[in-house]
Amino acid sequence: MDSLNKKNTSPLKVVLAFATVYIVWGSTYFFIQKAITGFPPLLLGAIRFLIAGFLMLVWTGLKGENIFVLKDIKHAAVSGFLMLTVGTGAVIWVEQYLPSAMVAIMVSSGPIWFILLDKPMWAKNFKSKATIVGLILGFAGVILLFSQQIIEAFSAAGNRRELAGLAILIIGSMAWAGGSLYSKYKSTGGSVLVNSGWQIFAAGIAFIPGSLIRGEVQHLNWSAISTSAWLSVAYLIFFGSIAAFSAYVWLLQVRPAMQVSTHAYVNPVVAVLLGVFFANEHITLMQVLGLVTILGSVSIINLVKYRMGRVAAQKENDVAQRHVLVEPVLKYRATATIQPAKD
Repeated sequence: MDSLNKKNTSPLKVVLAFATVYIVWGSTYFFIQKAITGFPPLLLGAIRFLIAGFLMLVWTGLKGENIFVLKDIKHAAVSGFLMLTVGTGAVIWVEQYLPSAMVAIMVSSGPIWFILLDKPMWAKNFKSKATIVGLILGFAGVILLFSQQIIEAFSAAGNRRELAGLAILIIGSMAWAGGSLYSKYKSTGGSVLVNSGWQIFAAGIAFIPGSLIRGEVQHLNWSAISTSAWLSVAYLIFFGSIAAFSAYVWLLQVRPAMQVSTHAYVNPVVAVLLGVFFANEHITLMQVLGLVTILGSVSIINLVKYRMGRVAAQKENDVAQRHVLVEPVLKYRATATIQPAKD
């Protein structure tokens, strides 16, 4: 089924999906930081995901799709909790204390966890030296990109909050990879939009208890929330959740999980570029080197997967051609009769 999906997938659609995940999720770091200036972190997660998931389920229901399949809902709830409640929740929580640059560094460890947790692909992933080199280069590029922030974060004494934040983000990255692989291998066959809708909606529900326990709703002054924070939440709902997450879940079904995970390397690049163009931030020579290294690593990984796909497709084509050439001969032999010899 998976190979059939890959064969029938439009290359243009794959490129557009990757572009959506790369660019939109790269911008969400910026918008999350703007949103938490007005919303408490757990309430932000609940609002964002409940609204996005509800809208997606209503839309798919109006299209006539069956959205109430218990088996699909269970699988979606598990992967949604791991990816969005734990994974994205870690990002939202830590961005209260750490700059988005530091957050992006630890989130970029995601592809490494994909390799370690993707047991069905161990033989193929660890066999490809180019893939391993690409992953190492990508992580090195992110370190170069934020080398100055790393030095500043660990040069000061008493940085327990920073270390705790980094530990939370590592757990979040592991949960994101685990949830993504669960979504890929445990897919029950429902449509991508329905599965994504339940994943997002389930994550929103999971944020509610923590938000209520912390008293975020009770103590929030709704009238004091800025327009900028509201607009940021709207962006996270429609672009970060509905558009990008749906594209991500679809890519997991048609492309190798490790290749899809390269968004963790490209997203920090987008975040830096947004800071340069829209927040008057300056980019250093070291950061430029980091950007080039990251883009090079993604190119290596994608090139390897492209070549592997071409080889597999060529093998299938060769088998098909042999079948076409041999089948008429076999039919002829089966139907031919041997004439008796004449004296």
